[in-house]
Amino acid sequence: MERMTIGEFSKRSRLSAKALRLYDELGLLLPAEVDARSGYRLYGPAQLEPARLISALRQLGFPLADIKEVLGLEREAAAQRIAALWANSEVEHGVRKELVGYLVAQLSGKEPIMYEVSTREIPERTVLCLKRNVEGDAGAWAFGKEFISIIRGKDLLRIEGRAGAFFCIWWGQVNQDSDGPLEWCLPVPGDQAEALASRVPELSVRTEPAHKEAFVQLPTPVIGARSAADLPPTQWELVTQSLHSWAASHGAQPSDLGVRTTYLAKLPITETSVPDCDFAVPFA
Repeated sequence: MERMTIGEFSKRSRLSAKALRLYDELGLLLPAEVDARSGYRLYGPAQLEPARLISALRQLGFPLADIKEVLGLEREAAAQRIAALWANSEVEHGVRKELVGYLVAQLSGKEPIMYEVSTREIPERTVLCLKRNVEGDAGAWAFGKEFISIIRGKDLLRIEGRAGAFFCIWWGQVNQDSDGPLEWCLPVPGDQAEALASRVPELSVRTEPAHKEAFVQLPTPVIGARSAADLPPTQWELVTQSLHSWAASHGAQPSDLGVRTTYLAKLPITETSVPDCDFAVPFA
């Protein structure tokens, strides 16, 4: 069976040797064989097609995690997933354009509020919470799923309405440069918090002070996302900028309580249902 050295395969696939080593380490494109004596990576002709697919998808700007997912699918499913990823990329491009317009207007001395902003009073609440630094969108998504799995089925007493909805505090941005942290919180009746916490030892108990929030209600679905909670990072940045602009124009000073997303489940809850979601900035 024909084998190619990494140098030859690099020329035929147009992927650099450095990229091929990285893709091997990430489990994205493993060599067909590794010479036991020399440790040299050897590739086969059948690997040229996935290699060229990786190259094309990287040119489109797709993350390696998404590309790895595509490579694990059958051809038809892979085609559908690529189409979905491209649709999301177009959405992200549109949001980036809006964010650029917002920043240009702001720096030009205008007041560019992109969303309808409302306010609400949040009472003092006792919350069960889990706080952690995370890496990237995948880490943030996995952390949210972990929190939901922890509280699911624990028969925890809940506070009615939006004041009792679980929420996530973004104490810092989550991107290539920053790892948060994020803190997931579930409000519970204060007089029963310690007893409830004993059912979920993974979570800690603390008190959220009373405060006022400026918030943007995000419709579901919105701009092509599967749910309001599934917006691209640029969209969150645009919402945050809009809320801070609103606060500045109304003489409101954002507090140090962190920006947050609140998720209120709508009954009946099914496998396909998604939460009502809003994005808020507490202020003094």
